[in-house]
Amino acid sequence: MARNKFDVDETLETPFSLKHLKRSAIYIKKHKKTMILALCFSAAAVIASLIDPLVMQRAMDYSIPQGNKTELLLLGGVLICTIALNIILTTLRSRMMVRVSQSIVYDIRMDLFKHLQKLPFEYYDNRPHGKILVRVVQYVNNVSDILSNGIINFVLEIFNLIFILIFMLCTSPKLTLVVLAGLPIFLIILFILKPIQRRAWQQVSNKNSNMNAYLNESIEGAKITQVYCREDENMGIFDRLNRHYRKAWMKAIYSSNLIPISVQNISTWVLGVLYIVGVLWMAPDALSVGVTVGTITAMGSYASRFWQPIQNLANLYNNFINSIAYLERIFETMDEPVTVDDIPGASTLPEISGDVSFKDVTFSYDGTVNILEGLNFEVKAGESIALVGPTGAGKTTIVNLISRFYNLNGGQVLIDGHDISKVTLHSLRSQMGIMLQDSFIFSGTIAENIRYGKLDATDEEVLAACQTVCADHFINTMEQGFDTLVNERGSRLSQGQKQLISFARTLLSDPKILILDEATSSIDTKTERDLQQGLQNLLKGRTSFIIAHRLSTIKNCDKIMYVSNKGITECGTHDELMAKQGDYYRLYTSQLSV
Repeated sequence: MARNKFDVDETLETPFSLKHLKRSAIYIKKHKKTMILALCFSAAAVIASLIDPLVMQRAMDYSIPQGNKTELLLLGGVLICTIALNIILTTLRSRMMVRVSQSIVYDIRMDLFKHLQKLPFEYYDNRPHGKILVRVVQYVNNVSDILSNGIINFVLEIFNLIFILIFMLCTSPKLTLVVLAGLPIFLIILFILKPIQRRAWQQVSNKNSNMNAYLNESIEGAKITQVYCREDENMGIFDRLNRHYRKAWMKAIYSSNLIPISVQNISTWVLGVLYIVGVLWMAPDALSVGVTVGTITAMGSYASRFWQPIQNLANLYNNFINSIAYLERIFETMDEPVTVDDIPGASTLPEISGDVSFKDVTFSYDGTVNILEGLNFEVKAGESIALVGPTGAGKTTIVNLISRFYNLNGGQVLIDGHDISKVTLHSLRSQMGIMLQDSFIFSGTIAENIRYGKLDATDEEVLAACQTVCADHFINTMEQGFDTLVNERGSRLSQGQKQLISFARTLLSDPKILILDEATSSIDTKTERDLQQGLQNLLKGRTSFIIAHRLSTIKNCDKIMYVSNKGITECGTHDELMAKQGDYYRLYTSQLSV
């Protein structure tokens, strides 16, 4: 699929709507009391700062001409108090909003991560992991400030404008009209730039996502890159992605800077006109207007302050446009349907014996080409079943369907007579032990990795599981034994060692149904021979499904199923299938001849 490529831009499935903002309100409401208090502090600081021009007007028009030193000292004290009050209230507000902002980051990221934990395998099969990662980390950080400080600042700047307008009207109504004359021009510019900026920042989001996806892929595949000497080619690809991101960023910045530049130019022209008109109105034949030097000075200060919140609102608008692109991506991920989930009223699967039945099962990954068609078979509790056949025939698909990692296109999978689509996933998977082809090792100690599926396991249980799969031999030779730290994906361990640890992790969960998908593919022959006896003891009393390409390891299974042609073409014991001299016979003899 195109969306699985790191260099293909994602497209939003729906245009931005107010629904996104309404959903954002869920995270904001939790902190509304703190935000209201912070807003009150900010409003009080604004009012305190707006007193300053009135103090200056009083000093210039009355105190200085009259030589009233006492009043000048008093006015100076008032200025100091308003400045100090402004600093204190602004500091308190900043500290409060930092806490709110980080709380919103925490809440959004937790909800996003929780949803990602529930998404089916199909979601991760179709998307580069780097594009998923950037949404959880970077995009959430980018939207947190606009949902906290952005909202407070927006309301505050609106109040600021209202307060400044009131103070201007009280000082000189006619000069106030001069200041407001530039506002329609700014609104027209804003209306023109709005769609341009949104598209530009969506492109930045796309290019950033592409670059992070390729970076993540390159880090995970660094060893393969060096093996095949692909460093120069990879540098070329990353250079191209990096240049595309830089180009998109510069284009977005250029469009964003047009608004502050417009505000600065309009405010400068308005201020110039204000001083010209104010001087003209100071002419002897216009004394009735009541314009004085102090009035012009105060109005000039208010005019500068009037356009400052407008510029701040323009910057907030820019940030809002930027954040919308990220907010859309976050909610797009949250809206990704959890296709494999508990149905309404799903029952809890009781403790199982291990009977497994496939009834007319049909399955397709892409909805067009069926991997399985009309598959039917029954397995009794305690039986060991080997699945063999050519690559891509559907062996792993069958065991994935038993665990309900994917939904069926048709038919039923039953365990002890219970349709697994009608029971809770937790009650189903908690009774299964699954070892997939990818032996994933998490960062932490070896013991923590083995306990991953059973956190309350004792040291004795961990040791017993390791002894069963012969993992204790190499673990005891490591510097700190079971407490040895391993890196992400187990880079310190060989493939065989990672498989043995995964084996022990699976066995420790004490499953009723055991699924081993190429469980011994990376284990050396000697360890495999030692492992066989432990496995035979473990498989007793459990239903087990084993996928193996080395057929010598599955000869003793109760049944061997040959998977081919979208179903099972042969089924029986090793001796029975060898006697038929069919597909299994040819596969087995071909391995012997190698």
